[in-house]
Amino acid sequence: MSLPSPRRREPSRPVALHDRAMDDLRYIRETMERSRSFTAVPGRGGIVMGCVALAASMVAVRAPSATAWVATWIGAAVVSFAVALVTMSRKARAGGEALLAGAGRKFTWNLTPPLLVGGLLTLALTRGGATEFLPGVWLLLYGIGVVAGGAFSVRAVPLMGIAFMVLGTLALFAPAGWGNLLMAGGFGGLHIVFGIVIWRKHGG
Repeated sequence: MSLPSPRRREPSRPVALHDRAMDDLRYIRETMERSRSFTAVPGRGGIVMGCVALAASMVAVRAPSATAWVATWIGAAVVSFAVALVTMSRKARAGGEALLAGAGRKFTWNLTPPLLVGGLLTLALTRGGATEFLPGVWLLLYGIGVVAGGAFSVRAVPLMGIAFMVLGTLALFAPAGWGNLLMAGGFGGLHIVFGIVIWRKHGG
């Protein structure tokens, strides 16, 4: 009586060279996207934002009340946000970048939370009649957001955020009358200076 011969295992099919190459290319592309810097921060947009802030500071210094002062700066922030969004979108489109993917998504995700916290603190401090703390709070939180988002952008961006944080710290402990001047120096002067740097080195 003969024993049954063991069943031969069929050799596994080799992975096609084309499929392996495509997997390697996909991995390389994803790695490059993760390590890529977000370069769509607009230099000229920053200059315009700075000019808006300087104009707001000249209006705000003549505001008849603290509420009017806050409203002036909030209006300037809304205009600046629109300018940033439009110019950033144009620069990203021209450079083939995406605002909500890869480094652009990380930049936006890290910048947004401090700005939202700033909005909440603005409501709380305005209701409590403590508007003298707003310049420090605004400068500090904006600086923190720019530093966090700038970790995925060009070097000038986090440096600008640090400069905002320095001014914000000064504003918290300086006399209340310095608030408007420090706001002009931060949201006006720093945006213009770093906007020029970004424009010359990175375009847009």
